[in-house]
Amino acid sequence: MLTPPLSRPHTTVILAMTADGKISDVGRSGVTFGSSVDYQHLEACVAAADAVLMGGTTLRSGGTAMRLQSPQLLAAREAAGTPPQPVQVVCSASGTFDPALPFFRQPIPRWLLTTTEGAGFWQTHSGFDRLLTVDSSETGLDLQAGLTQLRGLGIERLAVLGGGHLIATLFELGAIDEVRLTVCGYIFGGTAAPTPVDGLGFSRDRAPRLRLLEVKRVEDEVFLQYQVLHEDPAEEKDSDV
Repeated sequence: MLTPPLSRPHTTVILAMTADGKISDVGRSGVTFGSSVDYQHLEACVAAADAVLMGGTTLRSGGTAMRLQSPQLLAAREAAGTPPQPVQVVCSASGTFDPALPFFRQPIPRWLLTTTEGAGFWQTHSGFDRLLTVDSSETGLDLQAGLTQLRGLGIERLAVLGGGHLIATLFELGAIDEVRLTVCGYIFGGTAAPTPVDGLGFSRDRAPRLRLLEVKRVEDEVFLQYQVLHEDPAEEKDSDV
């Protein structure tokens, strides 16, 4: 696993999952299942960020972005001299979205992190306020270069709201600093249902390590806050000898 570069935002993953570790049902319907308390928790975390990052599949399934609505949170951002809404950054190599999605009618700043090819349609169509192109000959989209661009544009705190493949890539890059999970009282099951971290997975010696910082229970939900440990696994093993 790579050491996280300094020229990237501080990145926090914020997700609700079922008790069996699913972030959506097997049909990937995008239906919400957290309580009103979880929603308030999510909104507070998003309000603390400069930008929100989500994958293209997450946008296509949900159709909207997480827009702040709490008067108290909006007032706090105004008092801090920050824009009312964090930037909504969509990460998609293809850049293919239905322009009729409600997302494109929400009163929010919208950026697209994509490839040169993926930006083509949006260069002649309205929808995104800024297009960031980061091509890679190996993976199509160079996400690490994209994070560097975001930091250079003033994004210091980044909230990641899914999906599982995007989060897996960020873990592979060593580019996640915190994880905030809400465990909800549902069982979705299904081998095809998405999890917080999809992709190819990690072997035991490469698995990201987490330090539990806080546990809070509210009725049938448990709120967990983790710090991601960025020590090199080899160095950590040597220190245990």
